[in-house]
Amino acid sequence: MNLMNFQRKAISQIQEAIESGKEEVIFKSCTGSGKTIMLTHFMDEYLKSHANTVFIWFTPGKGNLEEQSKKKMDAYIHGAHTKLLGDVMTGGFLENDCCFINWELLNKNDNLAVRNGEHTNFIEYIQKARDAGLNFILIIDESHMNDSKKSAVIINYFKDDKSHSSSCKIPIIRASATPNGYDHNNPSVQFIEVPETDVIEEGLIKKMLIINEGFPVTILTNEITKLEGETQVSYLLNKALEKQKDLRSKFLKFGENVNPLILVQMPNSSDALLDEVQKWFEEHGISFENGKLAIWLSENGRSKFSRHENLDGIEDNCAEQEALIFKMAVATGWDCPRAHILVKLRDHEGEKFEVQTFGRIRRMPNAHHYGDNSLDSCYLYTWDNKFTEGAKAFLDHGAWDAAYIHLKDEFKSVSLKSQQRPDVVEENDAEDTMKSVVNHYQKKYSLSVGKKLGENKTLLQKAGYVFSDRIVVSAKMGRTETLNASAMNKMYDSDFAIPLNTHTHGRQFHHEVGILGTELSLKYETMITVIRRIFYKASKDSSGKYPLLELGVRELYSFVINNADRLKDDFHEAITELDAAVQKTLTFDPSEITEKEFHIPHVCLFTYDGSDKSQKIYSKNVYADYRESAEVRSMPERKFEEFCEHCDFVKWFYKNGDKGTDFYSVAYKDGSGKIRLFYPDYVLGTIDGIWIIETKGGFSASGQSQNIDDFAPRKFEVLKGYLTANKLKGGFVRTNRKQKLCICTERFSDDIDGDDWQLLEDVMK
Repeated sequence: MNLMNFQRKAISQIQEAIESGKEEVIFKSCTGSGKTIMLTHFMDEYLKSHANTVFIWFTPGKGNLEEQSKKKMDAYIHGAHTKLLGDVMTGGFLENDCCFINWELLNKNDNLAVRNGEHTNFIEYIQKARDAGLNFILIIDESHMNDSKKSAVIINYFKDDKSHSSSCKIPIIRASATPNGYDHNNPSVQFIEVPETDVIEEGLIKKMLIINEGFPVTILTNEITKLEGETQVSYLLNKALEKQKDLRSKFLKFGENVNPLILVQMPNSSDALLDEVQKWFEEHGISFENGKLAIWLSENGRSKFSRHENLDGIEDNCAEQEALIFKMAVATGWDCPRAHILVKLRDHEGEKFEVQTFGRIRRMPNAHHYGDNSLDSCYLYTWDNKFTEGAKAFLDHGAWDAAYIHLKDEFKSVSLKSQQRPDVVEENDAEDTMKSVVNHYQKKYSLSVGKKLGENKTLLQKAGYVFSDRIVVSAKMGRTETLNASAMNKMYDSDFAIPLNTHTHGRQFHHEVGILGTELSLKYETMITVIRRIFYKASKDSSGKYPLLELGVRELYSFVINNADRLKDDFHEAITELDAAVQKTLTFDPSEITEKEFHIPHVCLFTYDGSDKSQKIYSKNVYADYRESAEVRSMPERKFEEFCEHCDFVKWFYKNGDKGTDFYSVAYKDGSGKIRLFYPDYVLGTIDGIWIIETKGGFSASGQSQNIDDFAPRKFEVLKGYLTANKLKGGFVRTNRKQKLCICTERFSDDIDGDDWQLLEDVMK
């Protein structure tokens, strides 16, 4: 299967942490990010280059998660040596084993697996494996659920080596969406987090949680809404079913047979409420009898209804079940990507927000976004303010109130040319990548191409690149009374040169090439071609365009391994920087992109912070009821919208979306030839015509740039060309260190105090 860039990066980070000797890795990855995919691929990669290794994967006690995880690895990794506890108790541990074990099976007091007796028990199998020279690595899945004394005892089985006088150090990977606290200052612990924004960007999970969509905004009207002929329960269920039907219709318009599922979570002790919910659904044509209603109660739940009913096939996108009633959080590891809507019915005291429950409605049905905010979001309907507050606190900038707002009639005729890329996008082009990389090295290090390659080597050595026929390893030397980063940095570096072994170091070479590929969004096969064409003396490139060095096989291996970090930095700079020498090669062939007329969407799903005291309506926005409390907005965006509302030069403004064919976009190429889409933040109607504005991070009081977009120079140039071609105006806007809005219209510069930036209030007046 094809791994996402963030997944490949996480796999590399975990492997680097284990290989560097970290005793514990805390791996934080949100529900829906493919945590199992990443860990199973890590195990496979690690076993390829580390003999005599056995992985032990511990799972929580409920839901048969160990069997699910084993099945996933069998599906993802062809020929994997996977086992369950029963297999271990039959044949022990063997090299390359990946053993999936339920904690509960070892934690029980009457557990035969750890009891002394006639047959070899689990502990004895561990010792036999050690005696055979096998090494263990432990993976604690859903680690937040297994932080107990009993679990610590199980871990100690692996640390207690009777053949040595001291305990063994066993690498442990603790994986969770919500890991428990750990010591940040402990040098033996590595924290690795998959950014949730990366998972959202890849389309694996929904972009945001929308809370109580369609509820009256009483903060504006100061009126209390009366429930005429409805109960609190029926009001929520009505909203949920309306949303379910709306989503179902929209999926069909996209040509996809996805039947969105409503999850209804009941309080733990209310059978009367369960009767009410079942009756309501039956009145609306959703019942156990017609297969559209399902129920999943915990083992401790008390109800006259079956604990499990109509659950077969419920995970399928086109399954007929439209609602699932449950009490406790559904089983850990249960995946139903079509679950879109959660109705949380409260008890008298309210319940805390549960990440596990929320995770059930977070996945995207087909692992991609649709460019329609309603389909790319999940929904919560509840009267439970405590639960709502917990959701907002956990998601930070991902849980908001929402309402549909409508485009004012006078803006329905606004039209722009929007650029789109083809539906099928090829991977980054090796030829364009080589051009960008070679140009970068020429400019940064004054290298020559195809000649004077010995001088190139000297210039790179002066810049800090290491050339050796050995692998250079650095270690700290000195003494310290405290083990912290500051004290360690004050020690001396001691370098060791290890003879190159093409067998063992060959694996490390291929590993580093793979990481470089991740940086450039290139497959390994393409990345190795780029490396060889630029640095390898036996390259078949007869054109002389690309060689910068002429290294042999052994030299190439050591060059890549010894300079891995420098290569990553330089390659990343190469594809993000803007340079006239390569810019000509990054223009479009007319067949590569398409243009279509863009009109502002007539209806907008508007998300906002309902708890914000400031709910002023911006009259200049193209939508009615567009509020000052709009979310998600960066600080420069907030300041810019406020500026537009009060600036006489601006007649109206529109906040563009950030993804999808329904929004306005401009195409550009990065330095590897990959076509990307740029969605400018704002379209403005002004006294002298339409302006296109992109906002960027500003500067701190100390003058530190807060712009994290490495492609900003490229985007600026392509926007400038687009504006010229279409006789429009615009530029980039950001705040300076005094939080004043400034605009750049002619040449992009990161020097906010330079002549390229002007005060926005001076330009738009």
